[in-house]
Amino acid sequence: MKIIMLADVDGVGQLGDAVDVAAGYARNFLIPKKLAVKATERSIKQLEHQQRVAEASRRKQVASAESLKRKIETMHVEIAAKVGEEDKLYGSVTNKQIHEALLANGVDVDRKRIVLDEPIKRAGSHDVTIKLGYEVSAVAKVMVVSDGTGPKPKPKVAQVEEVTEPAPNAESDAEDDEL
Repeated sequence: MKIIMLADVDGVGQLGDAVDVAAGYARNFLIPKKLAVKATERSIKQLEHQQRVAEASRRKQVASAESLKRKIETMHVEIAAKVGEEDKLYGSVTNKQIHEALLANGVDVDRKRIVLDEPIKRAGSHDVTIKLGYEVSAVAKVMVVSDGTGPKPKPKVAQVEEVTEPAPNAESDAEDDEL
């Protein structure tokens, strides 16, 4: 019996596949559980229509994700944080803070899609990956700067080396040894 799969079934077929199975298996298991429908001319046309609609929707969403990617990659995201000595942060910058900074710039992405390879614990420029879906990822440039509340930098004091001059006796003793 020829059927059209409405769901993925191991060993039988994937969603949208038209497959041949035993008539009893189709009538007693697949069709009653709404895992498949009998392949008729009408059901095949309906499936083809649904596939065209789904593909058009997918193309539109991919185009939207590509547009968002271009916008993210051209923007400059700046986050102010408390910075200590040697540009180390007190704590770290999280995906929540990056999400809020993106929102302030007019970009709304799910914060769970912001991928941090490792916590941001230093001030400076960092590349952050944002998964936009449909195998589209954007790399945002995030600049972490001091918010001015950290400790004031200590003035650097240069070490002065003491120069010792040889004692006047030492030269005369060296001359005496040569004679």
